[in-house]
Amino acid sequence: MSAPQAAILREPGFATSASLPASAEDAARAEHYALLARLFLAAPDAPLLAALVAAGDVFGVGDSSFGVAWAELAEAARRTDARSVRDEYEALFQGIGRPEVMLYGSFYLAGFLMEEPLADLRDDLAGLGLARRGGVTETEDHVAALAEVMRHLVVSGADAAGLARQRAFFTRHLQPWYARLADAVAAAPQASFYARVGALARAFFDVESEAFAMD
Repeated sequence: MSAPQAAILREPGFATSASLPASAEDAARAEHYALLARLFLAAPDAPLLAALVAAGDVFGVGDSSFGVAWAELAEAARRTDARSVRDEYEALFQGIGRPEVMLYGSFYLAGFLMEEPLADLRDDLAGLGLARRGGVTETEDHVAALAEVMRHLVVSGADAAGLARQRAFFTRHLQPWYARLADAVAAAPQASFYARVGALARAFFDVESEAFAMD
């Protein structure tokens, strides 16, 4: 599985996107972060849907929450098409006025957009040498942007300092609200394929949460 990367952030002072993780486990983690960033930033096209079906044979095994989430996402990708899932994405996340499901951390943490959590996030991103790309309208607390940051931190280094950066960023900016996002997607009447994306995000982030708690 190799997901096209989202493009909300630029990386002025860190390793480039071509950096490789030190282990197969970290490579898989980086790919999952990249995949979630891509799926939450825009609806998948036909090649990505086909890749999800194929990836289900690799990851959708066993009875763990992660394996089940992958199997169900692969089956959802098999049963849909690019036009249908694009319509679903627009209905869920791009409605006129307030979208049915919000993808921004500030909304879940503070109840409003552009609030203190976004300011805190921007301070942390500046400390990491990261910033929003010019011309991008999505704010940095979009779940796709946060997944991009985590992918970047995974590929930037797996030493003790690198793992500490990953843990600090995840526990401050993703862990407090990702379950609420998954719940919101699952509860949306128009969610079908994206209910499975939300379930995979929850399962993967749960694995990450448990791993960071043990480190």
